[in-house]
Amino acid sequence: MPIAISAPLQMLSPVTVRSSSLAKVAYDGRRAMLQLVFRDGTAYQYAGVSLGTYHELLRADSKGAYFNHHIRNRFPHAVLQVEAPAVPG
Repeated sequence: MPIAISAPLQMLSPVTVRSSSLAKVAYDGRRAMLQLVFRDGTAYQYAGVSLGTYHELLRADSKGAYFNHHIRNRFPHAVLQVEAPAVPG
């Protein structure tokens, strides 16, 4: 369900996460917008994501598995950009 994004949103406090697939996670509660940056540098925004889902993602032992089961293909999304790949760490 791709959505149109007229301009990238300013996300509050991106969080670097320990994950083999995700590099950064950010959330805009006013717009219920989740932004994910993957290790390959691809960034996505997901619309209509609750604050609870964001917190559950951050608490998940496997952030990639949580993303695949609870976010991917469940929310409208847009590809934002491709950044330089994140450094493993």
